[in-house]
Amino acid sequence: MDQEIINSYSKLTKLNVSRETFLDFDNYISMILQKNQKINIISNKNTNKKDIIERHFVDSAQIIDIVDFNCKTITDIGSGGGMPGIIIAIMLKNLKKDIKVKLYEKSYHKSHFLKDVSAKLNLKTEIMQKNIFEEKKIETGTIMSRAFKPMPIILDLVNENFSSFSNIIFFMGKSGRDVLKNTLKDWELEYSEKKSLTSEDSFLINVKKLKRKNKKYIKKN
Repeated sequence: MDQEIINSYSKLTKLNVSRETFLDFDNYISMILQKNQKINIISNKNTNKKDIIERHFVDSAQIIDIVDFNCKTITDIGSGGGMPGIIIAIMLKNLKKDIKVKLYEKSYHKSHFLKDVSAKLNLKTEIMQKNIFEEKKIETGTIMSRAFKPMPIILDLVNENFSSFSNIIFFMGKSGRDVLKNTLKDWELEYSEKKSLTSEDSFLINVKKLKRKNKKYIKKN
């Protein structure tokens, strides 16, 4: 593997990511670039390998230390091209964790791409070609949401459609502070924050419990 590409992952050093993981990442990038010629897996503006690593792979991989390893499943809602779901599945494989990653993606073409990637990289995943808003009584450990829907919509989804979960991980961008402030007007959240590795303006939110204000209905473990 090109040393320059390995160096692009330097921000993940503290997470002790293995060389085998980087090799899987590199193969995944090749599959993205090949498929991107037919359908938009990622924006055509960011198809340079270093950009993909920084913008998508490092950003997705940084949540691995707040994923709940004590549960048998992890759920990526609105997975798109597989970030963070495929990234986390790769890391779990190389960490030898017996955890299945469920990826919800209603697009036929993208869901089949995710199946192809999973098969070629020997990942423990289940690709759900379904609209997650139509699913009910979902049980899982960690829920991941990246570039899918606004935070209040995700909280509504989890509150109404999940019967159990351990935590929800949100990727918050430049407007994240305002989004969080407005969200807290309607929701009581037990959460912690983590600084993003990829942007000074971004951060992660790890929600453990949630409760809609003025309502008794609570979703938690």
